[in-house]
Amino acid sequence: MKHFALKGQTRQVGNKATIKAFRAQGLIPCNLYGPGVENVLFTVSEREIKGLIETPYSFIVDLELDGKTNYTVVLHELQFHPVKDNCLHIDFLAVDDKKPIAIDVPIKFEGHSVGVQKGGKFVPRSRSLRVSATMENLPDDITIDISKLDLAGKIKAGDVKFDKVAVLTDKDTVLCFVKATRNVDTGAAAE
Repeated sequence: MKHFALKGQTRQVGNKATIKAFRAQGLIPCNLYGPGVENVLFTVSEREIKGLIETPYSFIVDLELDGKTNYTVVLHELQFHPVKDNCLHIDFLAVDDKKPIAIDVPIKFEGHSVGVQKGGKFVPRSRSLRVSATMENLPDDITIDISKLDLAGKIKAGDVKFDKVAVLTDKDTVLCFVKATRNVDTGAAAE
């Protein structure tokens, strides 16, 4: 899995005015927690974090605080402003390279579906899949071949299998399907 280098500055617990002052300076308040790590409050630059949050990909984050302390973390939760859509707060979760990590991995569909060739329409329902694996086995993305997908066919999360990677998404979750269009329906009725 790809890594993302991020630098931050530790901060003290503050009230609303303090947090508002951070945001006015272009800083995002963050929180780091996880097994074996005491809660750490810090800020990161809004400009620096855009490469991490404005992408469909997932990253392992190499976090450096105050230029001396390093953590390996993943994004856990993001909070956005309801109107302006800018990031207000980020929670990071510390991870261990020997223990499995649960993370959302983007899905890539490849191939040309048999159902689409017959006149159907391919409909992707999910953009990511929640998986669990050790850091060395985490994939950058999950590629699903849709070439055998026929009309009214669908691929569920339970159909996806990988070595050394466990799929955590509910097995009945539909990832994609091919639906019949009017052209296919009228063609069948005419026959």
